[in-house]
Amino acid sequence: MEANPLFYAKILLFGEYGIIKDAMGLSIPYNFYQGAFKNETVLSEKSKSSNQHLLKYHAHLQALTDAGEILSPLNLEDFKNDIANGLYFDSSIPQGFGVGSSGALVAAIYDRYAVRKIASEGNMRREDLIALKKIFSQMESYFHGKSSGIDPTICYLNLPLLIKSKDDLGTVQIPESTEGKGAIFLLNSGQPGETQPMVNIFMEKLKEEGFRNMLKDQFTKYNDECITSFLKGDIKPLFRSLKKLSGLLLENFTPMIPDSFHALWKKGIDSNAYYLKLCGSGGGGFILGFTRDFDKAQRILSTHNPEVIYRF
Repeated sequence: MEANPLFYAKILLFGEYGIIKDAMGLSIPYNFYQGAFKNETVLSEKSKSSNQHLLKYHAHLQALTDAGEILSPLNLEDFKNDIANGLYFDSSIPQGFGVGSSGALVAAIYDRYAVRKIASEGNMRREDLIALKKIFSQMESYFHGKSSGIDPTICYLNLPLLIKSKDDLGTVQIPESTEGKGAIFLLNSGQPGETQPMVNIFMEKLKEEGFRNMLKDQFTKYNDECITSFLKGDIKPLFRSLKKLSGLLLENFTPMIPDSFHALWKKGIDSNAYYLKLCGSGGGGFILGFTRDFDKAQRILSTHNPEVIYRF
């Protein structure tokens, strides 16, 4: 076995907030950012901080184990010894940017310390996927208060995942990236976002009947249409649904969109040059963009240095 395997970032292309209410989701690995365990006898400031965080996380996992609540037994004695010997998680995945920094760490811990590990290679059975998601949901809740477990599952498998509902998910093939004019890209809001406060706002909004109806009748419809069109490589219907989805997000998810991006968001919809959407829970971090003409979008967004993640 490779001593310290790499775990990559992930991007939820579609399904932010919707998957909480059983809309579809589509998440892909993003290999530009990555993390792996390392050891140092003398720790730098950054690695010392990671090492101390691992110690706190170890205590949390130990408490779950002692209470008989852990869903997957972990070799916590080895984990503690490794931490004492200078273990840290060396990661380039930005924290609070919606690209799975905690997911990669959770996946790495499970991979290294799980007593009865569900292997990440080969054809994954649906029941194994659901079991993994439950295990990871429990392990990652430490970081967000509540977790679907999807991020660590993606990071662990390093495969695109299609979420049809809470108990129906599977790996999926996405169309190959080409050298076309179109692109999916990331914009950096310049500030991290915190998942828990954003999810709390969403849960509050769910108490409003109008918001619930919008989610059920419009958001889920356009979100699911986007996924279906994207997987088929049908660009026209994809962008038709994307425009509607982007507009719904601007109208109904305003607190999750950083203030400095409201005008830019609207400009994309009005000009049809690009459409923006949340990347994860929002409130900061990255924002996802879709365009049929990247050169044109890049000219408008040049001050934000869009980072291409997929071409078509």
